[in-house]
Amino acid sequence: MSLAPEQTALVLIEYQNDFTSPSGVFNEAVSTVTASTGMLDKTVALVQAAREAGAVIIHAPISFAEGYNEITRHPYGILKGVVDNSAFIKGGWGAEIVDELTPQDGDIVVEGKRGLDAFASTNLDFILRSKGIKNVVISGFLTNCCVESTMRTAYERGFQVVTVTDCCAAVSPEQHDAAVSYDFPMFSQPMTQSEVVSALA
Repeated sequence: MSLAPEQTALVLIEYQNDFTSPSGVFNEAVSTVTASTGMLDKTVALVQAAREAGAVIIHAPISFAEGYNEITRHPYGILKGVVDNSAFIKGGWGAEIVDELTPQDGDIVVEGKRGLDAFASTNLDFILRSKGIKNVVISGFLTNCCVESTMRTAYERGFQVVTVTDCCAAVSPEQHDAAVSYDFPMFSQPMTQSEVVSALA
C-alpha cells in the first residue's frame, strides 16, 4: 500500500500529559500498553517521517474548562472518569501536548474536542477536505475509545483510513488487543508504524 504524502494527514489523538507523562492522572492506567509497544517513541519517529515526507500533521487534544460545564452535570462512562480525576483541564499541565510532540510550524491543532470522536465538535472534516486529504492515519489514546470513534467516522465519511496499531494504547492489553484485532480491520487498514513510514516514502 502507498500513501501519497500530499494527500495524507496524520491525526494524533490526545498525546497529552495526563496520558503520556509519569505524573499524568491516566498514565498508570495506560502504561502497560505504552511500555509494551513503545508507542511514544514510535509516534515521535512517525511524526518526523511524515512531516519530512510532506504529510499534514494534525493534533487532536481534548480539554475542558474547569468545572466541566461543556458536558452533562451527571457524566457516565469514560467522561465520568475524566471528571472524577480532574483530567484535561484547559490551561493546565495535564491538558498540554507532551513535550516530545510539541506542535511545529505547519502542524495543525484542532480545537474544540470535548468528546470521543475527533470529528464531532471540531472542524477536522473541513480541514481535511480543504487540504485535499484522502488518507487519514490515526494514532493515540485510547485505542478502543477516541481512536476507534474517530476511525469509524473517518471511514463513514469516505476517507481511506489507516490505524497505527503500535502507536495506540488502552487501559489494558486486553482492550487494546481486542480493538486492534476485531474492530480496526472493519473500519480501517491496520498498519504498524514501520509500515506507515514505508508507505509514505
